Amino acid sequence: MAADDAADACVFVMKYYSDNGFLNVGTGTDATIAEFAALIAKTVGYNGTISYDTSRPDGPPQKLLDVSRLQKLGWSAKLPLSEGLAVAYENFVATGGRVST
Repeated sequence: MAADDAADACVFVMKYYSDNGFLNVGTGTDATIAEFAALIAKTVGYNGTISYDTSRPDGPPQKLLDVSRLQKLGWSAKLPLSEGLAVAYENFVATGGRVST
């Protein structure tokens, strides 16, 4: 999830939500580790091979948050993962790999 979307969700919740229940904040979409690795490779222009150590545990099979309650209130993430990664990588390159403040 892009930082701008997370910040926007926080402001939205502070303005429009006053219940005691928890809300999940997320994009409502999921990606496998392989899909995520391929997306990063595409973003940075890596054309090599990606290999996986399948002898190691890979965690829960799905890490998708249920964001339906927040969506029913009228909020959803605006920036797709591919665009968020592209923006983050462009910033990384522009700052020479330094964290911008």
